[in-house]
Amino acid sequence: MVIVLPLLLFFISYYGFETSYVLGIKTWEKAPDFMFSSVYAYRVLPNYLSIHVTDALGFIIDHYLPSSKGFIVKQGSLFYHSTFLINAFFFILTSITLDVILKLRPVELLSNKNVRRMVHLIAVFFIVIMQYVPTNCDCMAMFFYCWGIYFTLRYLHAGKSADLAALALIIGVSTFIRETACLNIAFFAAVFIHPENLGRKKFVFIKETVLLLVAFIVPYIGLRMVIRQEASFFEGLYLIKNFTSPYNLAGLLFGILSIYFSYSFSGLPGRKIIRRYFFFSLPYLMMIALVGLFWETRLFMPLLLAAVVMASHKFKNMIVQE
Repeated sequence: MVIVLPLLLFFISYYGFETSYVLGIKTWEKAPDFMFSSVYAYRVLPNYLSIHVTDALGFIIDHYLPSSKGFIVKQGSLFYHSTFLINAFFFILTSITLDVILKLRPVELLSNKNVRRMVHLIAVFFIVIMQYVPTNCDCMAMFFYCWGIYFTLRYLHAGKSADLAALALIIGVSTFIRETACLNIAFFAAVFIHPENLGRKKFVFIKETVLLLVAFIVPYIGLRMVIRQEASFFEGLYLIKNFTSPYNLAGLLFGILSIYFSYSFSGLPGRKIIRRYFFFSLPYLMMIALVGLFWETRLFMPLLLAAVVMASHKFKNMIVQE
């Protein structure tokens, strides 16, 4: 339920049917040039993996599976197969991490193993559905994001500085994968920074949040200083298109309804934290509206996963450091 079934679903989504996004990718023999220009150039780790996994796959097929090469190439280019392998690997790691998170102080409803398994598989189904836009970075970024959530919750309940250091390291590394690394900061802030405390001038955990901001900003700026190019922050402006295209409006509606699905079965503590999370995620939401496409619903996946975790986690009787 954690590895085999999710992997089968993932395999079906890549090789069982084709979407309009997949048709072009299946013909690319190697990583396309646009991956090393514009905003894609800063996704260093996925690009590095794409190049070397594609080369390694070609070497294995040529030297050890020459009789199967015709069948393999018929199902897609080596670049497409390497994208599947990279994404499948990090997808399974995400599934395992999510399973661990859901077992970490779950709400009463999820104390039932079968219910917890169902929630886990619902989250897996959402991830698989959104693979109609396959990229080389989303699954990797999703794993690091869930890993960061895990250490945030560990720090919440144990207060160990090692967990905070691990979270900062994860944010720093995942900045080389995708800009969504910043959402781990939003998750941390939602859990630890309470408006009532700020009103009473209790600035608990502000310094920890600043540490995480530094862990994100330093590699973010460093990448843009090392890799200099035009149009480094976005590929295009799509604000008007997002609110006029029926496809993008459908994607927006899907994002709203899927996130509300998690919000609706959450208890009061979870709902408060979900609302705070979306407040701290406003920069990300505005960037989606400006430079992303709502139809690419994968952009909503980190938000949906966070909502699922917050709805499933018991935030009562938290250990809060004053």
